Amino acid sequence: MKRMHKIKWGILGLGSIAHHFVKDLLLAYDADLVAVASRSAEKASDFAEQYQAKYHFESYEALFNCKEVEVIYIATPHSFHAELAIEAMKHGKHILCEKPMGVNRAEVKKMIEAAKEQKVFLMEALWSRFNPTIQKVKQLIDAGVIGEIKYIHADFAFSALHRDESNRLLNPILAGGSLLDIGIYPIFLSYLLLGKPESIQASSKFYKTGVEMQTSMLFDYFDTQAILYSGLNSKSEMKAEISGTKGAIFIDPRWHEAQGYAIEIEGEITHFEMPTNGRGYFYEIQEVNSCLRSSNLESKLWSHQNSIDLIGLLDDVRKITGIIFPFEK
Repeated sequence: MKRMHKIKWGILGLGSIAHHFVKDLLLAYDADLVAVASRSAEKASDFAEQYQAKYHFESYEALFNCKEVEVIYIATPHSFHAELAIEAMKHGKHILCEKPMGVNRAEVKKMIEAAKEQKVFLMEALWSRFNPTIQKVKQLIDAGVIGEIKYIHADFAFSALHRDESNRLLNPILAGGSLLDIGIYPIFLSYLLLGKPESIQASSKFYKTGVEMQTSMLFDYFDTQAILYSGLNSKSEMKAEISGTKGAIFIDPRWHEAQGYAIEIEGEITHFEMPTNGRGYFYEIQEVNSCLRSSNLESKLWSHQNSIDLIGLLDDVRKITGIIFPFEK
């Protein structure tokens, strides 16, 4: 029997999310961690040693030029995504780019154009789309188990204002704030289940560094409403509720990385456990590997158009609430 070729991965940007991601990458039988890159030589060396990567580089350019690497996961702060992804794609690398794919619609469009031009795979690392619970919930809703959706409530909030002001969440130069980092998740859920709203209402509060620290949103559909929230100045339960004409579905906290869900029909609640393999990044890794093996340049589950739609909704909220980053002025 012929041995399956392992997809050879590189990691660019070695912060906390890269550690979570790589632990799940190592669970994938058909993936191989080949190279890591950081602007800090020490960080690159330590990361490579910890996860047994073959190469470590102290420049991103060196990673782009590494012939063994097929696909690069970009895990830098948001404001670097577009520039680095486009440069990597010019070197023929496939890309999984941490969400949001770009800071605004213009950046995302440039990234997609570059992917098409270079004929390489590009996907936004919206890992929740591939979470087994969220996939199952979408199937149940599509099958009409809870009737027509009339109300969604989804939030994502934690306390972060105690962090250093140079931290990516609190730094406007790094496109900080709650909306792009975690508000993207509630918006994603509403979009996944209901599509684009007819209108949006939104309000934000700002922190002393200039970043937005909490945002409330009301997405208005023809006969449905979604109440969405993100914040960095307190925590929230993070239990998502989808209410329909026949019943309701509750996605377990923290719903964006859910390990199960509950259905309520006629007052009776049934809970279903759906534990993830690893933290849950495993499933988007599987999707990338599967697309590359099939020579697909985008995912059917989370397409280029999905990324354009999502960043468009984030742009709409930002326009209403006045969230502008210094580099956009």
